[in-house]
Amino acid sequence: MVSLTLPKSSRVVEGKQFGKKGKNTITFNVYRWNRESNENPRLDRFHINKSKLGPMVLDALMFIKNQMDPSLTFRRSCREGICGSCSMNVNGTNTLACLKPIEGEEINIYPLPHMRVLKDLIPDMSDFYKQYESIQPWLKNNKSPKKENLQTPEDRKKLDGLYECVLCACCSTSCPSYWWNGDKFLGPAILLQAYRFIVDSRDENKKERLEELKDKFKLYRCHTIMNCTKTCPKNLNPAKAISEIKKLQVSS
Repeated sequence: MVSLTLPKSSRVVEGKQFGKKGKNTITFNVYRWNRESNENPRLDRFHINKSKLGPMVLDALMFIKNQMDPSLTFRRSCREGICGSCSMNVNGTNTLACLKPIEGEEINIYPLPHMRVLKDLIPDMSDFYKQYESIQPWLKNNKSPKKENLQTPEDRKKLDGLYECVLCACCSTSCPSYWWNGDKFLGPAILLQAYRFIVDSRDENKKERLEELKDKFKLYRCHTIMNCTKTCPKNLNPAKAISEIKKLQVSS
């Protein structure tokens, strides 16, 4: 299980109990934190009959909010693993709640680790998005905007395994290097996105992009721990993308 940075307090206390535990129930232990409360942080327990639940953890969270405790706060949108909104830590693994099946009799749900918590399961993504902006994630070229920017099937195939990233931050917040150097190290999610534009044949800024990443913290704080690849809910390989950037810097 990955460790968590808890807001305000170093200890999670036992919180409220909802429902009764029985033969056909599943217990959801949900992290709660509210800056206006004196009970921080705490772990609330929700006992829910299996027959009332959908197949995914997000279904359980929506049931809890709609039927048991409307104050529970979390992000969600598409419910199909496309928007990346419902990223959180479930049973010690960073994942998307909408893609995580409900398994076992007890499930622990926490916000993404080592991010400032705004409320309950909502982390502050401000710094993460600033890092994304820093790599200038758009195509740069001098071709006329009135003409198509064509790409061969072979060049298009190079983007497979890169463009599917939904910026959920599951990989970055599972990386110890990002935990300790999140203000300088771009992290696996952002570096995966950087590589996506570096290898795009339609982009004419490859040299400048590689030069911008030549920094002992931005890129080389990666120590190939591979947590990012193991936890990615979209089955992508950020570690490989980072290694490819390093290879391109050596050969350029």
